[in-house]
Amino acid sequence: QVQLVESGGGLVQAGGSLKLSCVVSGDNLRLDSMGWYRQAPGKQREFVASIDSGGLTHFADSAKGRCTISRDDVGNTMYLQMNSLKPDDTAIYICYITNYNLLHWARGTLVTVSS
Repeated sequence: QVQLVESGGGLVQAGGSLKLSCVVSGDNLRLDSMGWYRQAPGKQREFVASIDSGGLTHFADSAKGRCTISRDDVGNTMYLQMNSLKPDDTAIYICYITNYNLLHWARGTLVTVSS
């Protein structure tokens, strides 16, 4: 069974930074695409960033220039570094992976940006 556990969320002031981590565990892992979505109160889940097994990254327009995504395949961990945070970035951030083309989601970690 594949499990994803996030950490790094919390309360930060506008202009600040946070680094989210997502640790993947399970048997027979083959981490293909990995990434992050977020869901703000009363809004639909939206894409933030992704990174594939070759290191190719994609970012939502809202994340470009402010976020970096990276992965450590030895430690089965993915990171999302977020800088210059804004109150609009307040949301539950949810990591996902595709493992042998099956999609797995984490529960989410709350990021709150105060003005």
